[in-house]
Amino acid sequence: MKFRIQHEIRGRIRVHMICGSMTYTQADTLLYYLNGLDGVTGAKVYERTKDAVICYAGSRNALLHALQVFRYETAKAPKEYPEGSGRRLNAEYQERLIGRILLRILKRLFLPYTVRCALTALQSVKYLYRGLYTLTKRRIEVPVLDAAAIGVSVLRRDFNTAGSVMFLLGIGEILEEWTHKKSVGDLAGALSLNVGKVWVIRNGCEVQEDASGIAQGDLVVVRMGTVVPFDGIVTAGEGQVNQSSLTGEGLPVFKEKGGYVYAGSVLEEGELTIEVQKGSKTSRYEKIAAMIEESEKLKSKLESRAEHLADRLVPCALLGTVLAWALTRNVNRALSFLMVDFSCALKLAMPISVLSAMKEARQKGITVKGGKYLEAVSSAATIVFDKTGTLTKARPRVAEVVVFGEESPDEMLRIAACLEEHFPHSMARAVVRAAEEKNLDHREMHSHVEYIVAHGIASSIEGKKVIIGSHHFVFEDEQCRVDPDYEEKLEALSKEYSCLYLAVENRLAAAICIEDPLRPESAEVIRKLKEAGIGRVVMMTGDSMHTAASVAAAVGADEFYAEVLPEDKADFVKREKAAGRTVIMIGDGINDSPALSAADAGIAVSSGAELARELADIMITEDNLWGLVMLKRLSDSLMKRIQKNYRLIIGINAGLIASGFLGFLAPGTSAFLHNASTLAISLRSMRKLLP
Repeated sequence: MKFRIQHEIRGRIRVHMICGSMTYTQADTLLYYLNGLDGVTGAKVYERTKDAVICYAGSRNALLHALQVFRYETAKAPKEYPEGSGRRLNAEYQERLIGRILLRILKRLFLPYTVRCALTALQSVKYLYRGLYTLTKRRIEVPVLDAAAIGVSVLRRDFNTAGSVMFLLGIGEILEEWTHKKSVGDLAGALSLNVGKVWVIRNGCEVQEDASGIAQGDLVVVRMGTVVPFDGIVTAGEGQVNQSSLTGEGLPVFKEKGGYVYAGSVLEEGELTIEVQKGSKTSRYEKIAAMIEESEKLKSKLESRAEHLADRLVPCALLGTVLAWALTRNVNRALSFLMVDFSCALKLAMPISVLSAMKEARQKGITVKGGKYLEAVSSAATIVFDKTGTLTKARPRVAEVVVFGEESPDEMLRIAACLEEHFPHSMARAVVRAAEEKNLDHREMHSHVEYIVAHGIASSIEGKKVIIGSHHFVFEDEQCRVDPDYEEKLEALSKEYSCLYLAVENRLAAAICIEDPLRPESAEVIRKLKEAGIGRVVMMTGDSMHTAASVAAAVGADEFYAEVLPEDKADFVKREKAAGRTVIMIGDGINDSPALSAADAGIAVSSGAELARELADIMITEDNLWGLVMLKRLSDSLMKRIQKNYRLIIGINAGLIASGFLGFLAPGTSAFLHNASTLAISLRSMRKLLP
């Protein structure tokens, strides 16, 4: 594509794309293309001016060449990318905001006073109707106060004051709606783009393909612990599906042949084959956006308290108006209580603060599903860490395969990979990667695979029972044995490794030793969290006592629990909450899901199991734990902002009411200052919390 360099400094270039016009979709396509280039650290595309600003750390010549070869026809962005970008939404609300301001200016400049008065009276009908409708519902809330202030001004023929009040209320509504929809859109987009590859039946065989290539009518296999990637009809199998995030149902729903499943629900038990009804994941985007917009349960306590306080203050304002009139017989002084109220600012500024914080978190790689979880992180007294894949690196690797028989290590690794490839856990992926690195063919050799959460996998190969899993599962639950000749070899296994034990026909066949090095930032992150006010750091793991003690000491955990089951983690969280402590849980596996759900805020890391990510309240998309420190700082800053907003709103509005009551300010001036301060506080609430 042809372009012209408009401005350039080291590491940053602004180019103008030479084309007739640029649509929103084309701008999103170009942005997606630029962000995918090697060396590009950030990019912005402005569709109105057809400009692109690119920050880069790589080769300038390579970047210019990439721009030259760019074509809209060949550089396709995923279908969901424009849906979640918010570009069209931003343009729409910018036009509405500018149009409202220009209309106000033009009316004052060119319309006669009598015409302006008539238009103001006509416009007031909408607000008067809202107030009367609220009263018919036996509620005295903000619309009643707005209607009283506007109605009294119109009756007094003070059309300038009435017009100013309605103009500022309109601007406030646009800003609130814009910020809310943009934040919801960002969040919904983040939640709707996390399905990568799926198992699909082609010519009678299961193969793994990109989700983007699945079309209507394809048969997709969904196994326990994974997200249902598409809307579809069950054609085979049965299972328990958790669809609470989409339908609000508290318990999993049983699905069998002929049942309908929704994209975004999670298969907690069983296995399903579904016939895809909608190839696009856009339907899921829309469902999640609606869920976030409608869900009251996701609001923080401070946010809900502000809304309830706002409604409770309305009768006080009306009572103040009556008392002021009774005491002074002065209409202007009585109007001071109607023109200035606390509720408008409380209801506008608080939600904007929370939604802006959620949006900022998303920009920093943290997806938060509701304001209440930011508040929980800020007030947390106890933080519980899973070990594997959380405190340790998300990519453990196979260090050694120790065999207890005549078979070769590669053959044992091949069998293990065949079983483990179906299940989304970091140790399972380590086994599969090790087989792939050795070019070991691990195509389907087994019959139906059964996954026992936090224990292991059971199946059969060539009529022989094969199991793989933890020491507890293999030797205690399944009663497998070791040939006497190999007992010393088993005892000699290094304690520094985590081991998966493979048994055939109830006899130990191999031990797959997996080293799971600590994330280099783990200890520093925990230290920073303690400095930020979290008093108790707990580590819980299904690993051995020896391994757990070593990791806990290395990262600085206050206490640890080893060889625990999923229900043990959840029970610990519940006990902490029963003791009055706010608890946050960080995990990555299917076995962490009960504890993630039980915690005040469950946090999943992006490399973990899909079930954990779906059920968690917060997800960190970066491949490190520094997001936890960022999240804590962001949450604390949000709570401070909300408290400061409380003080500002109460202080400013109380001062305006007092000034109006004492006669220092006219009603129109009080209304202007009140609405101006409300907008100022709201705009301030939209600013970033962190540098």
